[in-house]
Amino acid sequence: MTHYVCADLRSDFISRSITDVVDFPQDGVIFRDITTMLANPKALRYSIDLFHERYRDYGLTQVVAVEARGFIFAAALADRLGVGLTLIRKPGKLPRAAYSESYALEYGNSALELHKDALTHRDRVVVMDDMLATGGTINAAINLVQKTPATIVEAAFVAELLYLPGRKRLMEKGVSSYAIIAYDT
Repeated sequence: MTHYVCADLRSDFISRSITDVVDFPQDGVIFRDITTMLANPKALRYSIDLFHERYRDYGLTQVVAVEARGFIFAAALADRLGVGLTLIRKPGKLPRAAYSESYALEYGNSALELHKDALTHRDRVVVMDDMLATGGTINAAINLVQKTPATIVEAAFVAELLYLPGRKRLMEKGVSSYAIIAYDT
């Protein structure tokens, strides 16, 4: 049975809109599939509402989105806040000079890139992705943003898997995190 921690009725609704897929991508894993949540307009709106309520008074100038599912939430939040959107992409997708950061995956390695001129010393950013699990992807994204003069306010997610080390890895980097819902199993 899945147990999750929710702050209010909207986050509870969002959590109930996410489908648990047992034994995917391998036996013993419960995959949290957010595509069902995205297909539900009420759940999607609630997620953006909750992010907006959290960040509307933070003085953000950019929302940084991690490819690919982070783009969904970051674009909507940037629009709602009236700030810019900065993309962190997979290698070879950015046309100008870019910082690159490699990181380990469970079955290999990957990398992310950020335009070198994307952020300035005036920028206050939140870095967004859909899910915080082991922290590999978000740590690579944080490392990229830390190569710029921008200030990272926080990392934000729709959901966090508390039983994996993602939050701890962010805390070790001095970056706080926020998730709308958190699974403890």
